[in-house]
Amino acid sequence: MKILPLQDRVVVKMVEMEETTKSGIILTGSAKEMPQIAEVVAVGPGADSGEKKSKMYVKVGDKVITSKYSGTEVKVDGEELIIVKQADILAVVE
Repeated sequence: MKILPLQDRVVVKMVEMEETTKSGIILTGSAKEMPQIAEVVAVGPGADSGEKKSKMYVKVGDKVITSKYSGTEVKVDGEELIIVKQADILAVVE
């Protein structure tokens, strides 16, 4: 199944965070923070505002930083994805 986001929505897949600290301490599930770096999987066409569509600033494959706990979580073909508005993307990681 393929997800095609509408308007200014972006589908992202969270990047796995390390489960141990630099000093070698293994983190439990409750000690881990929600990851904020994600990879863009799909991008909508932009929201209509009158005669123009809003510009989409990200593209598939970009690594981005999202607002903490933003978006809607969905599971597609066993893969956990999040659908966020472009406004919830704070930066592109280069």
